Order: sequence, then C-alpha cells, then structure tokens
Amino acid sequence: MGITFERKINYYETDRMGVVHHSNYIRYLEEARCFWLEQVGMPFSYLEEKGITIPVLGINCTYKYHVTFDDIIQIHCFIKEYSGVRIIIGYEVKNKETQKIVLLGESMHCFTNKDLKPINLKKDAPEFSIKFQNMKDE
Repeated sequence: MGITFERKINYYETDRMGVVHHSNYIRYLEEARCFWLEQVGMPFSYLEEKGITIPVLGINCTYKYHVTFDDIIQIHCFIKEYSGVRIIIGYEVKNKETQKIVLLGESMHCFTNKDLKPINLKKDAPEFSIKFQNMKDE
C-alpha cells in the first residue's frame, strides 16, 4: 500500500536557473516517508517511543524532469522490499498539473534499537513487522 503526499515548491528551493535544486528532493522524500508512516499509524515518534529507529543506509534518485516555484508535486511512496531487518521504500514524484514524472527514487533503511544496534522486527516487534509486510503485499 502506498500513499501520495503533496507539497508546493517554495521559491527558496530553486536555483539560479529557476528549477528546484536537486538536493531538495532528499528532503521531499523524507517528508513523504514521515507522512506515510503517520497515515499507517506508525509515526516516527511512536516507533522511537517503542525503542525502534529506522536509519537511512542509502538513497538513489533518477531525475527525469524539473519543477519550478509554485509547482505542486505528488510523491507516491511504497514498499519495494521488506525483510524484517531492512526495508527499501520506492518513490515516484510527479508534477501534479502535468503528471510528468519528475523523479524516481528509493531509500534503503535498516531497523535498530535506541542504541543503534540492528534488530529484526519479525522477532523484536512483530506488531510493526506485520504492518510493513501487509503494506508490501498490497
């Protein structure tokens, strides 16, 4: 199950050419990821309260088209892979008006305890593991 998050591009996010600077997309993906986890009842604050963190291991982005100030983007995020130890979240970013794909990306994460030691959600937090597995299967 994926979700779609929308946001409007701010002027300060653009570069001298008037397009969104590529580095901002990493923030947009994180905003969408946080929104998605809130929507499925697992906000970061709740996970952290339960002693679970989800650090980023890597980000891959392929830029397809540009957006500019005042454009609205739609970020669809979904689970590409889930093992209980690691998760890969996929992203498709579109310009809302034109529906052109702006970016395709993915972020790779692992699950850790509050001391940043790797954990397996299937064993250590099965209630969360089931939610992630069910979202992957949808």
